[in-house]
Amino acid sequence: MLPIAIDVMSGDREPREYVAGALRALADDAELRATLVGDPQLISAALSSQPDAVRARTALAAASQVVTMEEKPREAIRHKKDSSMRVAVDLVHSGGACACVSAGNTGALTAIAHFVLKTLPGVERAAIISAIPSAHGHTHMLDLGANTKATPEQLRQFAAMGAIIARDVYAVAAPRIGLLNIGEEDMKGHEVVQTAHALLSSSGLNYVGFVEGDDIFSGDVDVVVTDGFTGNVALKTMEGVAGLIADRLRQEFQASFLDRVAGAIARPVLRRAAAGLDPRRYNGACMVGLTGIVVKSHGSADSVAFSRAIGTASLAARRGLTGHIAQALRAQEIGA
Repeated sequence: MLPIAIDVMSGDREPREYVAGALRALADDAELRATLVGDPQLISAALSSQPDAVRARTALAAASQVVTMEEKPREAIRHKKDSSMRVAVDLVHSGGACACVSAGNTGALTAIAHFVLKTLPGVERAAIISAIPSAHGHTHMLDLGANTKATPEQLRQFAAMGAIIARDVYAVAAPRIGLLNIGEEDMKGHEVVQTAHALLSSSGLNYVGFVEGDDIFSGDVDVVVTDGFTGNVALKTMEGVAGLIADRLRQEFQASFLDRVAGAIARPVLRRAAAGLDPRRYNGACMVGLTGIVVKSHGSADSVAFSRAIGTASLAARRGLTGHIAQALRAQEIGA
C-alpha cells in the first residue's frame, strides 16, 4: 500500500501532538507507511528518537505554509498552495499517497479536495461520513460538515454513497437508510427533506423513511442522511453530551466516602463503558465522492484520536473505498 500523507501542521493543537498521533498509528500497524507533511525541522526532530523500523516506514514532505482554522476556503486555495494541507492532498492526486489525513479547517479542506481531486462522475458534492456508536454496533452518518446546505438530489447521492460504504466496506448486507427529520411522519419537515424523501422512496435503496435524532443510536437504521450543517451540529452535540455525562459521573462518585467506595467498585464497568463511547475512538471521517481518499480529523484531536483518523484512512485505502463508489457509479447504482 502507498503511504498515507499526514498533515501534521493544521488543527487546534500543536504539530507535535499530530506527529505523536502518526507515530502511534505506525506503532499500531506494522504495515502502515506514512509521509508526514509540514515543517521539516520539526518533523525530523520528532523522528530522530524513533527506532529504525519506524523511520524506515516514514517519509517527509516539506510545506512552508499552514492553513489556519480561520482561513476562508477561497483564500486557502489561492494563497496557500504550499500549505501542509494542500501538499497532502496533492500527494494523493499525484499518486504519491493512497490517502491523506488533516485536522485542519473543514471548509478549506473540502474546497482544496474538490479543487485538486474533483468528484467522481455522478456526484455533485463530496460528503463527510463517520461511524457513530449505536445500540447494535455503529450507525454511518453523513454529511457531517462538508456542505452546510444540500439539495434533494445531493441528499439522494449521499444516501447512495453511504449505503455503498456500509455494504462494501463494513459488510452490512442491506443497509437501512433513514433521512434525518424533526419527525417520522411523512408530512413533517421542510421542502428539501420532503423532496428528498420522495426521491429516496423511488430510488431502489433500502430506504426506511424519516428518522429522528434518537434513531441515530437505536440500531434500527444503518445510514443516517442529512445536510452538513445539521450533521455537524448533531455530532458536536453528541460529543458535548458524552463529556457532560463523564464529568457528572466523576463528580457524583467523589461526593462522599460511600460514593467513592461505590465508584471504586463500579470502576471496571465504567471504564469499559467509557472506552466504548469515547469520541476519540470514532475520530476520522472520510470525505466520500472524491477521486481520492481524504479523511478529516477533529481539529482538537489529541494523539490518540488523531491516530484513529489515520487508521480510518488506512482502512478506507485497504478496502478500496473510492473504487467501490466508482464501480457503483459505473453500474448506475448512483445516477440521475
